Amino acid sequence: MSRKGCPQDNPFAESFIKTVKVEEICLYDYDNRHEACECISHFIGDVYNQKRLHSSLGYMSPDEFEKQMVKSTTTLA
Repeated sequence: MSRKGCPQDNPFAESFIKTVKVEEICLYDYDNRHEACECISHFIGDVYNQKRLHSSLGYMSPDEFEKQMVKSTTTLA
């Protein structure tokens, strides 16, 4: 990331942060910082990476896309 407040500099990071805010942070009231960190970590690890479909990955989850890429590269080698 470069300049502060310029979303055109890093659209992938800005899109990810927007998704986390809209789909996790804004929906819940956390009792403390520790609970917020646990819930956000769960969202990223279990929802965003394993279940949420991404149009840029051909409507696959990041984990599924990575497994497919590993499988295709090992069969080519």
